[in-house]
Amino acid sequence: MHPLISQDHIDAYARDGAVLIKGLFADHVAALRAGIARNMAEPGPYAAENLKEGEGGRFFDDYCNWNHIPEFEDVIRQSPASEVAADLMQSSTVQLFHDHVLVKEPGTSKPTPWHQDGPYYFVEGQQNVSFWSPLDPVTDASLRCVAGSHLWDRPVLPTRWLAEDSFYPDDAAFMPVPDPDAEGMRVLEWALEPGDAVAFHFRCLHGARGNETTVRRRAFSLRLVGDDARYVERPGRTSPPFPGHDMVSGQRLREDWFPVIFRG
Repeated sequence: MHPLISQDHIDAYARDGAVLIKGLFADHVAALRAGIARNMAEPGPYAAENLKEGEGGRFFDDYCNWNHIPEFEDVIRQSPASEVAADLMQSSTVQLFHDHVLVKEPGTSKPTPWHQDGPYYFVEGQQNVSFWSPLDPVTDASLRCVAGSHLWDRPVLPTRWLAEDSFYPDDAAFMPVPDPDAEGMRVLEWALEPGDAVAFHFRCLHGARGNETTVRRRAFSLRLVGDDARYVERPGRTSPPFPGHDMVSGQRLREDWFPVIFRG
């Protein structure tokens, strides 16, 4: 087991679907800040601005840039993230799915909507983990996770953040997006220092408040999968889309696109 975590972390991850990992990227904060600056100056094809006309601030996100932003690839390969992921997932291998950057500038009141990542992805399997790491101190703008939501019987309906419409044609296959605060759900959130990370399951319902502070909130996320991850067909365009992947249902993710970054 990696020294950053204990059996308590592994048990909490299995039970709650989210757990705090202190200092996971603590030695890589400067590199990640530089990578985000490069990403925002040279956005990739999936970059998005997530505010409607008239909404204040700026909410930028982009993903799938590790193979042309060297700072991201270096951190992915050199940080302890893959070893910690193997322990949390109880997996002998760790495969990179994608990176994700989310930046909320000061005065951005728009929240990140409640959602599960899993229904947007073309991968299924219980062995998976996302790491969400702020590169600025966060309190109110921290990630919020609903404890135990990764064990719900039905996935939550995926929607497009800006248009706020359904993501796939069959809404009946999904449960409506809940309001965890109004419904009294147990919400996990932590005050975080740069380089700390929240580890959460692809099926964990999560969101974040707006950034009403005077300090920007830069966050780097890393999505990883384990031994049981398999490609699955979805009824519509997935996010990320990864066009031209040529995989078929039940296949392991192709390693030339999704490299194995840890073998136990």
